[in-house]
Amino acid sequence: MFAFARSRRNLTYLFALSMGSILVVFAALAYYLGVENQLQAFDEELYSISKAITVNAQRRLYAKRWQVNKNDVFILGDTLPLNGKLVYIRWYNSHKKLIKSSDENTPRRLSFASGFKTIQINDIDKIWLRELTLPIVQNNVVIAYLQIAAPLTPLRDSLNRARLFLTVGVPVTLGLIGITGWFLGGLAMRPTRRAYEQLQRFTADASHELRAPVAAVLSNAQVALMPPEDELEQHFRLENIEKIAKSMSTLISNLLFLARHEGALDTAALKNIDLVLLLRSLTEEYHQQATAQNLNFTSHLPQQSLYLKADPELLKQAIVNLLANAFKYTPDGGTVKLRFLQRNHRAVIQVEDNGIGIPLEDLPHIFERFYRVGNVRSRQTGGFGLGLAISQQIIQAHRGQITANSVLGQGSIFEIQLPLS
Repeated sequence: MFAFARSRRNLTYLFALSMGSILVVFAALAYYLGVENQLQAFDEELYSISKAITVNAQRRLYAKRWQVNKNDVFILGDTLPLNGKLVYIRWYNSHKKLIKSSDENTPRRLSFASGFKTIQINDIDKIWLRELTLPIVQNNVVIAYLQIAAPLTPLRDSLNRARLFLTVGVPVTLGLIGITGWFLGGLAMRPTRRAYEQLQRFTADASHELRAPVAAVLSNAQVALMPPEDELEQHFRLENIEKIAKSMSTLISNLLFLARHEGALDTAALKNIDLVLLLRSLTEEYHQQATAQNLNFTSHLPQQSLYLKADPELLKQAIVNLLANAFKYTPDGGTVKLRFLQRNHRAVIQVEDNGIGIPLEDLPHIFERFYRVGNVRSRQTGGFGLGLAISQQIIQAHRGQITANSVLGQGSIFEIQLPLS
C-alpha cells in the first residue's frame, strides 16, 4: 500500500504544480490587465477633464480676447477651478514658461512636453499623482500648454485591495488545489488499487488452489514409488494422481482463459448463430444428467429460430457454467429450469433452480474470481470459484450482461442478456 500512497502523493504534487502554475500565471495576468484597464480608465477621465478645461479657456479666448504682453504671456483669468478631483492646474506659454498655476512650488519651466506621467510629490507621505500635459493648438500652432494632475489614491486603494485578495486568495486556492488533487488522485488510483488488490488476491488464490493438488500429487507419487505391498493401493494412488492432474489442467485452462479473453470480442470474428438451436443441444445433454442426479430439468424454448452475432463455443461455455452450478447446488428431487425469451431487442436466457441459494451478503461478489460462497460447499462440489467469473467475462465480451437473484434456502435465478443482431 506504500507504493499507492507514494503514487497518490506524486499525482497530487504534479496536479498542484500544474494547476498552481496556471493559477499564478492567470492571477498575474489578471492583475496586470486590471492595472492597465483601471489606469486607462483613469487616464481617459483625466483627459476628459483637461479637454473641458481647454474648451473653457478657448471660449474665454474668443469672448475676452487673449491679451499678449511684452513677455508673450497669456492672461487666462483670475481663477483656476480644480473640479474637486485635481491637485493642481498649470498653464505654460508656447515657450514652456509658467503663466499661471493653482499651487505653489510650481516649476517655472515645463520639462515634459506632452502626455501622461506618474509622479510623487511627497517623499514622506508618498502621494502619487497622475499628471497630464496637453498642448493647446490653434491654427496648427501650439499657443500654450495645460498641465493638470489628479491623485492616484483611489486607483492605488483599488489595486491594494486586489493585491490583498490575490495574496490571500492564491495560497488558499493552492491549498484547495492540493486537497482536490489528493482527492482526485485517490479516485484515479482506485481502479488501479482495486486491480492490484484483485491481482494479489487472484495470485494468492491461484497459488493456494495449485498448492493443494501439487501436495496431493507429491504425496501419492511418493507412496506409489514405494515397493508395492498392495497393487490395488498402488493403482488407487495412480488414479488419484491422474484425477488431480486433470483437475489442475482444468484450473490452468480456466486461468489462461481469463487472462486471454479480456475486453469485447471483435465483431468481425463473430458468427451469426441460431441461439434456440444452441440451447436445444444443451437441453438434450442435461436431460440425461438430470436423470442420473435425480433432478427435474425443464426447458422453455421458442419454436422459431433467433439469430445473433456470437462465438458459439464461448457462449455455450457461459451457459454450461450456469447449468453446472444449478445442478451442483440443487439437492435430489429439486428442479432446474432453462428459459429463453426476447425482451426489448435483447435475447434473455434464464437458469433457475430451487437449490440451496446464496446469502444476500455474498450475492454482489459471486462473479469475482475464486470467490466461494462458503468453503465447505465449494470443497464438496470440487469447484475452483472460476465458473461464474468466466461466464461473466464471456457475456461481457459479447457486449451483454449477466445478473443473479437468489434467496437463501429457496434457490437462484441467473439471467443472461445479449444484444440481438
